[in-house]
Amino acid sequence: MEKIILTGDRPTGRLHVGHYVGSLKRRVELQNSGEYDKIYIMIADAQALTDNADNPEKVRQNIMEVALDYLSVGLDPAKSTLFIQSMVPELTELTFYYSNLVTVSRLQRNPTVKAEIQMRNFEASIPVGFFTYPISQAADITAFKATTVPVGEDQMPMLEQCKEIVHKFNSVYGETLVDPKILLPDNEACLRLPGIDGKAKMSKSLGNCIYLSDTEQDVRKKVMSMFTDPLHLKVEDPGHIEGNTVFTYLDAFSNQGHFEEFWPEYSCLDELKDHYKRGGLGDVKVKKFLNKVLQAELAPIRERRKMWEKDLHAVYEILKKGSETAQQAAAQTLKEVKAAMKINYFDNEDMIREYLEKNS
Repeated sequence: MEKIILTGDRPTGRLHVGHYVGSLKRRVELQNSGEYDKIYIMIADAQALTDNADNPEKVRQNIMEVALDYLSVGLDPAKSTLFIQSMVPELTELTFYYSNLVTVSRLQRNPTVKAEIQMRNFEASIPVGFFTYPISQAADITAFKATTVPVGEDQMPMLEQCKEIVHKFNSVYGETLVDPKILLPDNEACLRLPGIDGKAKMSKSLGNCIYLSDTEQDVRKKVMSMFTDPLHLKVEDPGHIEGNTVFTYLDAFSNQGHFEEFWPEYSCLDELKDHYKRGGLGDVKVKKFLNKVLQAELAPIRERRKMWEKDLHAVYEILKKGSETAQQAAAQTLKEVKAAMKINYFDNEDMIREYLEKNS
């Protein structure tokens, strides 16, 4: 069996460093590993419309932003297929068929859906499309016969629901769909990077993000405003690491080389943490170090983005070609699904033969 990856993002805004450590960086590593036969990276505009139907221009404008972010982090169109979800209509048809295999109560129990509903204050006014997007996500994954789905921890319930749909479909119609596996970041700090304000999730809607496309000045300003330990009032006070956003970011981004280059006074992050916890180390110094770490990580990303921004026609063609490739793959899966369900009425004359045998 081929090893295939499917993953993607909603184009509701520019991508941020939470996306980067949570999935983008890993995608590039997987892409360059040579271990996978096919890699599909989707700009999920149809899913973005489920809660932005009254503002499609927002989604449209951000498709190019997300594409530029993809290319800037190192996703290579020669190795990965970058495509736009709505340009693959087969995904919508698969979603419709899968919806008959899922109950309303099961969707209501999905923790990711429940959290998103609460965050957006939908309550009883939730759009049907948004409510059922776990089914749409299952269509996305199975359409490309993905064996691996690299995502953040918050998407685990979605993958579990996809696996349930696969098992249900295969048990009813025969072995047709591929059962995917989730691939989480191997660094625990990357599972869910908090916002710069210390809130549990970095979110475009909450305005607490450091974007991949932020300028050097923007990044520095945001880092220096980060939430730390509210009890660490004086330099000599003992500090707390748990819940301290600056140290969470250092867990996610820093490595041995950063200490050697930017702060040789410490041999590693654990040594820095020990000093902070016993007191005598100010937040400003730690923030300045984090800024240097982030700038080192983001500098090549900014440079690649500038390069691609000079040739937007090339970016457009990458998305167009990728969408055509993705549609061909999804069409084959849809054909197999309809055959398994026996709703491929005009593919052959079995329907006539079966009718004649039954009524002869």
